[in-house]
Amino acid sequence: MKLPLVSGKKMIKVLSLKGFQVVRQRSSHVQMKDSKGRFVTVPVHGEKPVSTGITLKILRGAEISREEFIELERKV
Repeated sequence: MKLPLVSGKKMIKVLSLKGFQVVRQRSSHVQMKDSKGRFVTVPVHGEKPVSTGITLKILRGAEISREEFIELERKV
């Protein structure tokens, strides 16, 4: 399945559904953390979509599969 391109703001909403919370923001990068202590950094550049490579890195760090991400993205 092909990953959908989402903006940084939408990525934050998707990660929030998985229990991640915003810890801090420095410039245009938002750091999020979940209850297990996993950190991910999401670039937020307006409505510009997050690149596929960065999306995959975020998903690996958050331990979210492609299929699960696509499901969550449709809910937001």
